[in-house]
Amino acid sequence: MKNKRLAQLSVYFKKNFRLFMNQKNWKFIVIAAVISFLVCAIVGENMYKTFEDTQSGFFAIVSAAIWVGIFNSIQRICKEHNTIAAEYRSGLHISSYIMSHVLFDFFVCLCQAICLMAICCAFIEFPSDGVVMPAVVETFITLLLVIWGADIMGIMVSSVSSNPNVAMTAMPFVLILQLVMCGVLFKLEGWSEAIANITYSKWGMSALGSSSDLNNGKSLPSRINEVFPTFVRENIDMYDYEAATMLAAWGMIILISTVCIFISIISLKFRNRNS
Repeated sequence: MKNKRLAQLSVYFKKNFRLFMNQKNWKFIVIAAVISFLVCAIVGENMYKTFEDTQSGFFAIVSAAIWVGIFNSIQRICKEHNTIAAEYRSGLHISSYIMSHVLFDFFVCLCQAICLMAICCAFIEFPSDGVVMPAVVETFITLLLVIWGADIMGIMVSSVSSNPNVAMTAMPFVLILQLVMCGVLFKLEGWSEAIANITYSKWGMSALGSSSDLNNGKSLPSRINEVFPTFVRENIDMYDYEAATMLAAWGMIILISTVCIFISIISLKFRNRNS
């Protein structure tokens, strides 16, 4: 049984590669580069000058990463519902099918993260030290996890959607939830804070803020310090300059992605339960 699942995973992984080339899905990497250029060209000049500019820059970069990731996969599974149903009757293991997409998309997201990071480095001068590694390395890992996580979230939405139109209708709501719940635009308390804990945006911001020591008022003063030099900004816990904070953020991104994978598998099994 295990060997059969691995064999199917290999077959569908190769199929994903063929479709990637034949359907010219490599254009998603080009789109990621264009979006990255636009975002970094706008935010790069003011990064690491004040707390507000740096936080806003991270917000724009994380938002771009989430958009790029979810756009990779939002329509892919629902386009194949009829094919999945037919192959499920012939012995397809849904877990192998989903994992083939998850693993193949890792390499697509890796290329996109490299593009995003390279463009960031062209416009942004990163600090030399992060929490446990150079800040550039920690930022790259964070962006890769966010893009890949958003891609997996797209697979989940596509799996539960009946057709591509439904998936694309759901996409704006998913993106808005991610942006609103990141903790930058609004102060989150109570139920909203609980919901924020299951978003990639919050943990992506936490990892970037921690890696860059965003709470350091001496390195990143608030704009109000220009008028009131003695003003002391209240530290934000999710930006603590500690390895535990950054690693917890990475861990939460991986945990949310794992849950999305399970939901994708369960939803497809439920949809094809009578096949």
